[in-house]
Amino acid sequence: MLFAARSQNALHRLLDTLPVFAGDRRIRHCFTLVPGSDFSLDALTAIERAGARTLPWSQALARRFDLVLAAGPKGDLHALRGPRVLLPHGAGFNKALPDEGTADSASGLDPAHLLRPDGALLADLYAFAHPSQVSRLAAVSLEAAARATVVGDPLLDRFLDSASPDRRDHFRTALRTGARRLVVLVSTWGPESLLRRRPSLPADLAAVLPYDEYQLALVLHPNERVRLGTFDLEQYLEPARRAGLLLPAAYEEWASVVVAADVLVSDHGSAALYAAALDRPLLAAYDGGEELLPGSPMAALLDRSPRLGTDVSAAPAALAEALRSHRPGSVRAVADTAFAEQGNGLHRLREELYAVLGLEPPTAPAVPRLLPTPPAAPSPPSAFAVRVHHDAQGRIHVARHPAHLTPPAPAHHLAADAGTANRRYLQSAAVIHRRADRPGTAQGGATTLTADAWTDRTLTAHPGGRRTAAVIVSATQCLLRTRTGPLLSAHISPCPERDGPVYADPAAILSAVHAALVTAEADGPPSTLTCALGERSFAVRLAPATEDEAALPV
Repeated sequence: MLFAARSQNALHRLLDTLPVFAGDRRIRHCFTLVPGSDFSLDALTAIERAGARTLPWSQALARRFDLVLAAGPKGDLHALRGPRVLLPHGAGFNKALPDEGTADSASGLDPAHLLRPDGALLADLYAFAHPSQVSRLAAVSLEAAARATVVGDPLLDRFLDSASPDRRDHFRTALRTGARRLVVLVSTWGPESLLRRRPSLPADLAAVLPYDEYQLALVLHPNERVRLGTFDLEQYLEPARRAGLLLPAAYEEWASVVVAADVLVSDHGSAALYAAALDRPLLAAYDGGEELLPGSPMAALLDRSPRLGTDVSAAPAALAEALRSHRPGSVRAVADTAFAEQGNGLHRLREELYAVLGLEPPTAPAVPRLLPTPPAAPSPPSAFAVRVHHDAQGRIHVARHPAHLTPPAPAHHLAADAGTANRRYLQSAAVIHRRADRPGTAQGGATTLTADAWTDRTLTAHPGGRRTAAVIVSATQCLLRTRTGPLLSAHISPCPERDGPVYADPAAILSAVHAALVTAEADGPPSTLTCALGERSFAVRLAPATEDEAALPV
C-alpha cells in the first residue's frame, strides 16, 4: 500500500494510522511525496530516518497499489493508481483558505479538490471523524457523501490513551514544569495565525509571567516552521527560548506538551480541539478574519472561551481568571462535536481499510501508540530581575523575571547564577549563587572550594553595594553570607498541599532572604521568614552555619 503525503502535517496524520497494520506481514508500506506544496520541505525526513521504503513520485505513478492512503485531497492524487482513501488533514474542517480553491469552502471539503479533472470522485472512501462532517460533505456532493464513513480520529486516541494522571505527571517531570502552570501557545499557519499577527507574544509573555509561577511552550504548525526555516525560527525565538520557552517538535512532541498543559492560548487552528477533548482551559487569541468558518467547532470553541487581549501586561490576570473560571466539561462538549468514536478510532479505521483491501484484518487489537516523553526543558535563565514586596502578614513576595527581557515593573534587585550568567549581570547582581556539585564529581588532584571560601571569594571579587553570595546545597538548604555578616544556613520548608509537598527553587528563596537581610541589616538577620511565590508560601529558618556546613565542598 502507498502512503501519499503532500506536506509534513499530512505525513504526521498518516503515521498515526500505522497501528492499523501492525503485525500484518501481508502489508508492504511505501511512502511518496505528492508534489505541489510550498510546505513539502523535509516532509519525508521522519520516514527516511526510520528506514521505511520511499518512492519518488515518478515511480509511484508507474505502479499500481492495493490501497492509496492520503490525508487531504490536494495535489495530483488522481494520478495514483489503486483504491484511494482520504483522511482529514486536521481536526475537522474549520478554515477556508481564500487563495486556494473555491471561496468560502472548507479546506478539505472543497469540490475543486474532491473531484478528479474528469469530474469523477477522487476517493473510493472518505473517512471522517464525526457524522457532522459527512453532512457537510453531503452539502457539497451527495455522491461523495455516499462513499463517506465515520471512523473517529487516530490522533485523538493517542491523546486519550496518554492523558492518564500518571503519564501527565511523567511528561511534566520531563519538562521540569514542577508546580508551575504550563501555558501553551498554539499557532496555526498563514497570515491570520497567532504568530504572524502577534510575533512578539512569546517573548512578551516570558517577560511578564513570573518564572516561578508559569512555564511557556509554543506549538507551531509545521507549515510555519517550513516558511521560517530552522535557523531563522531559532534566531527569532532566541530571547523567549533563553527565558525558558519550550518549542516541541512538530511530530508527536507537541501533543505530549498539550497533554501536560494547564491552559492554552490559541488562534483558530484546529490543534486546540485536541486540548478541548482533554478539557483544558483555553484563552482565545484570534483577531478575526476570512479564514475561520462560522458554525465550525473551532468557531464555537473560541466563542465560548475568554479572550487574551493585546495588552500583554494583563496576561497574568487573564490566565489566572481563565483557570479559576473554567467549568469542567465546558470545552469538552465542543470537542464532542468534532470527534466521534472516541477511543475506537483505530478499530473502525482498520475495519474500513481492510474492507477496501479485501483482506481479513489481524485478530490482535489495534492499539494507539502512547505519545513520547518530551525532551527536557531548557536550563533556567542565568539571571533574573526580581520584584519584591512585603504584605501585611509579614510575608516576602518574590516574582522573578528573565533579566534579558524588559520586566513588567522596576526590580528590587538582580540575581545571577555565577556559573552561567554573563559578566554584565554578575557585576550588577545583588544575589550571586551557585549550585553545589554532587559529591564524588571532583577531579583528582583538583582544589575544591568550601562554601565558606567560595562565598567569601565571590564577595571579594564583586566589591561595592549590598550583595549576598550563596551556595545552593539542596532543595531545602542554602549557605549564604552578606558582605558584613557571618555565613548563614537557610533551611527551606516545602509548601504543604493536598497531593504532596511542593518544593521551591532555592534560588528564588534566596532573593527573599536577601531582601530580609537588607531590611534588617542594623538588627542582625532574622531567625525566620516566609517567602511567597505566587499563592504558595515557604517557611525559611536562618541560623549561623556550623563548621561542617561551612566546610561543605562546592
